[in-house]
Amino acid sequence: MKIVSMDTFLVPPRWLFLRIRTDEGITGWGEPVVEGRAETVRAAVAELSDHLIGEDPLRIEDHWQVLTKGGFYRGGPVLSSAVAGIDQALWDIAGKSAGLPVHQLLGGPVREKVRMYAWIGGDRPAEVAELAAAQIEAGFTAIKMNGSGELTAVDTPARTMEVVQRVAAVREAIGPDHDLVVDLHGRASTAMARGLLPLLEPYLPLFVEEAVLPEHSRNLAALAASTSIPLATGERLYSRWDFRDVIGHGIAVAQPDVSHACGISEVRRIASMAETYDVTMAPHCPLGPISLAASLQLAFAIPNFLIQEQSVGIHYNQGNDLLDYLVDPDPLTFTAGYATRTTRPGLGIDVDEAEVERMAREGHRWRSPLWRHPDGSFAEW
Repeated sequence: MKIVSMDTFLVPPRWLFLRIRTDEGITGWGEPVVEGRAETVRAAVAELSDHLIGEDPLRIEDHWQVLTKGGFYRGGPVLSSAVAGIDQALWDIAGKSAGLPVHQLLGGPVREKVRMYAWIGGDRPAEVAELAAAQIEAGFTAIKMNGSGELTAVDTPARTMEVVQRVAAVREAIGPDHDLVVDLHGRASTAMARGLLPLLEPYLPLFVEEAVLPEHSRNLAALAASTSIPLATGERLYSRWDFRDVIGHGIAVAQPDVSHACGISEVRRIASMAETYDVTMAPHCPLGPISLAASLQLAFAIPNFLIQEQSVGIHYNQGNDLLDYLVDPDPLTFTAGYATRTTRPGLGIDVDEAEVERMAREGHRWRSPLWRHPDGSFAEW
């Protein structure tokens, strides 16, 4: 079997899909994208295709090694995301060729269903209690919220208490039998996080995500020692070498993104490394249906899995949502807050090629929001 073509599709609201076709008629799908830099990743995929056209798609590990290490300049979110989407598509082809779901090729399932959480509140959270209660009513057993909007390096007591009161309101709305994840999104400085985390302890978050920016990851060990709340990070770490600097240094939960951290192959290895440090996995996934399907294949196969992010109905998905691009939405339909294990081959979804091609004619130019403080200086989004 040989790869004969690689095509990318820029589709709304903010995604990039990859289709790899073979001479045996098997098609694999992947989702290589950096949110706000989709065109840049698209160019990287086109460059990497020079190594793949005419090659055997089943040599997944060899392709991974060549694509990640075959250039003198390595790493970074653009290259790792391009490789991630390619890797997903190659595993999709491998599964379809064998007539098996990808998780069977990874050693078989270790669970029959995967716990999911739902997003509430948007980028600047406001009326979160009612939204949280609605998601619990819809069957989810866990929700995630941004803890704050913009924060200065050392913000006022009033802004600090806004975060605490918001989290308290959600905890009251969902009760003690459900879980709450607080995402600080790298908006807090180390000093702010050190002061804020102990104030959130009474509300027992499942974990706090990105308490500090990834460039300040060396501070996570000290932060973890200062609070009983499990700390999580990883959506902006792109390889096991990046995770080496945080796993074993204070985090309780690793959050690689299968569309950023070099794909299924690498996230599986990150999970194995995390397991040796008693660190669980809550993979990042605010993206489209292919990325989520790939994440679920991993979730069925990795033993130290905790919970899975998903973006159905998330505030970014204006106009188009995940299920719009599937022939059958059933594999990404959740029951009582869980995704049920699929036995469908490959990634377990059937992408609606006609809809993808139609919406690619519309495309998108989504960009990350640019925030500023009242004094006009840059603020972390």
